[in-house]
Amino acid sequence: MIFSIGALLLLYACMREDPAYFTHKPVISQDVDTDELEYQLVWSEEFNEGRDANGKCALPGDKWMFEVGGHGWGNEEEQYYVDRVLGTDTVAKIKDGVLIISAIKLNTPYEGRKYISARMNTKEYWTYGRFEMRAKLPSGRGTWPAFWMLPRNMQSVRDGEIDIMEYVGAEPGLVHFSAHTGAYTPAVGTGKNARIMVPDCETEFHVYAVEWTEDYIAGFVDEERYFTFMNDHQGIKDTWPFNVPFNLKLNIAVGGSWGGYDGIDDTIFPATYEIDYVRVYQRIP
Repeated sequence: MIFSIGALLLLYACMREDPAYFTHKPVISQDVDTDELEYQLVWSEEFNEGRDANGKCALPGDKWMFEVGGHGWGNEEEQYYVDRVLGTDTVAKIKDGVLIISAIKLNTPYEGRKYISARMNTKEYWTYGRFEMRAKLPSGRGTWPAFWMLPRNMQSVRDGEIDIMEYVGAEPGLVHFSAHTGAYTPAVGTGKNARIMVPDCETEFHVYAVEWTEDYIAGFVDEERYFTFMNDHQGIKDTWPFNVPFNLKLNIAVGGSWGGYDGIDDTIFPATYEIDYVRVYQRIP
């Protein structure tokens, strides 16, 4: 039995391995030098850390920083974000090659909040590239997982936001992509966004990705492009702030102005967001 399990795990690991670079068709139809289509893997988190000698799961390491707090995060969210562990509860751990971010309902509220979760960010920032995550999304009314990007020293929506994947548990199967700027924001009815049905997103892993260049931002699920936002090349920050380094963010919010618009089902907890890998590719000069 031990040999069989080991062999299966080895086979699975080999099946998941990607080449060091790949060729990707440009979104815009134009003549482009072939070299410009090659992307190199420049950063990745595969979450392959094993358990310790006592069988305890590993925690995300030094590639990540965790935000903490329970002030609503601008969206009236109900959770308190903690750094990996709170008491006997773990909100971010690595198990069997997968990062598991959990939203947990507490028996005793913490800092006035009855839910805890994780909001984790890459320490590294990038300008342009293909950013992707292979993940299985949490289910249940009140969950609001995301895979997204913000610039360093974010001050307002004018600085830009790229939401590669957002999902609201009250709308099963409906995945969203958005790009926010000062001029293009849902707050004034000009949001740049799209949505796509992924019926089994809660039970199967899918790849959620953005291709971000100086000309466009494009959103994908499993290589199907369903969102494109073009740079108007006017040099105006309110319409295109996407020319500075951004980092990647992973989190599950609970409730909030969008995630909790239909209430929170307290029977669903703990809710889990499972991430197989996060990878960053950039074009070879």
